Amino acid sequence: MMPHSGVVDAAAKGVKLGGGGALMMRRVASGKLLSASSHLLFRATILATLCLVCLFTVHYPSLLSHSFHLSSSAAAANGAHRAASRSSHRSLLGSSSSAAAVAYGGAAWEKEVRRSAAPRRDGGLSVLVTGAAGFVGAHCSLALRARGDGVVGLDNFNSYYDPSLKRARQRLLASRGVAVLDADINDAALLERLFDAARFTHVLHLAAQAGVRYAMRAPQTYVASNVAGLVSVLEVAAKHADPQPAIVWASSSSVYGLNTDAPFSEEHRTDRPASLYAATKKAGEAIAHAYNHIYGLSITGLRFFTVYGPWGRPDMAYFSFARSIVAGEPITLFRTADGADARRDFTYIDDVVKGCLGALDTAGESTGTKSGKKRGPAPLRVYNLGNTSPVPVTRMVAILEKLLGKKANKRVVTMPSNGDVPFTHANVSHAARDFGYRPATPLDAGLRRFVDWFVHYYKLDTAKIAKAKRKSMAMSAAS
Repeated sequence: MMPHSGVVDAAAKGVKLGGGGALMMRRVASGKLLSASSHLLFRATILATLCLVCLFTVHYPSLLSHSFHLSSSAAAANGAHRAASRSSHRSLLGSSSSAAAVAYGGAAWEKEVRRSAAPRRDGGLSVLVTGAAGFVGAHCSLALRARGDGVVGLDNFNSYYDPSLKRARQRLLASRGVAVLDADINDAALLERLFDAARFTHVLHLAAQAGVRYAMRAPQTYVASNVAGLVSVLEVAAKHADPQPAIVWASSSSVYGLNTDAPFSEEHRTDRPASLYAATKKAGEAIAHAYNHIYGLSITGLRFFTVYGPWGRPDMAYFSFARSIVAGEPITLFRTADGADARRDFTYIDDVVKGCLGALDTAGESTGTKSGKKRGPAPLRVYNLGNTSPVPVTRMVAILEKLLGKKANKRVVTMPSNGDVPFTHANVSHAARDFGYRPATPLDAGLRRFVDWFVHYYKLDTAKIAKAKRKSMAMSAAS
């Protein structure tokens, strides 16, 4: 029998080998174990990779399709793909069927944009308003149009809250002659065509992903809208528009984050954001500084403090509380760890609109050119737009109860660490000095106007509400 056959037979029978035979068997076993481990690790890696690809596809399909779009554009190396992309873009310029039929980028489209952008008064502004179908955007667009300025709106009508409310605002704007395009601020080609069609003197950039708590569920949307979207607007304004427009954009009082000095001043530190939303707005202020410094863009940031009023956002507390009170559903109120009520510097929409228009009127000119050269430094400003008088949220609820004639079913909990802050309080002295900003609407008057709109818009039974209010007043008088 051959020696190697003996080794095999012994191994098969479990015979203990000594000397070189044992060493040989250890090497063979070790090699087989290593090979098996390598195959197992390889298969596990492939499985994990496939799982990650599936998860990425499910959660971020827009980013994935965007990557494929970029790859195909690079491979094309010509203008065919870009032209096809532009021609297929959806564009609604109003509520009428004729406006909706206007093709994106065509002659009729450009004519409609120029019509809407043209001022109706001597020395009037021509303003591109992003987020025009939003709460603040719609009110500002109406105010600009009412005083004779040219206005073109842009909005992507996303579903963060009920798009039908945004469409209703769009119809209201269309009735006043304001065209609102159904498009996204990250569409650079569309923005370039807009600036080719009209010589905008100003951009009021209000498009953003709002909400503090929602950022914990959908963080990528905040980066896409509040960071990438801002860069997209500034890029086109700096490098494509001729002449460059002045930019006024919406920052937020949330940038003050964990600041405890009050009232909040523009000189206070803003490097401790309490939410991702606040962090993206703070990033926006840093980005604005860079574009002002490099390209000479005139940029003004506005830090809004809890804006409320008719045509408001359903995700805001006053709006959602009103709906819950009418429906008899519970509402959640926050208290701090030491038992104090949360307080907010509620600011009525008309006061905020006056601040926005004041910022536009005093923005100053940009100093850059398409060639990249600056004629000199351009204005870079930031202002608080608040009401200067914080109010406990419980008082806001009490006013709503009185106006709706119905008691709220309150649930009081300790404020969670999810981005909310215990109070906000604006110092508006800089805005008052530079463009005469003076908020003049007390909370009870502003909420009364909101409730009047709320009842009308949602077609609530006014007789039933009036009866409930009389009953509530009688009970209050008796007590």
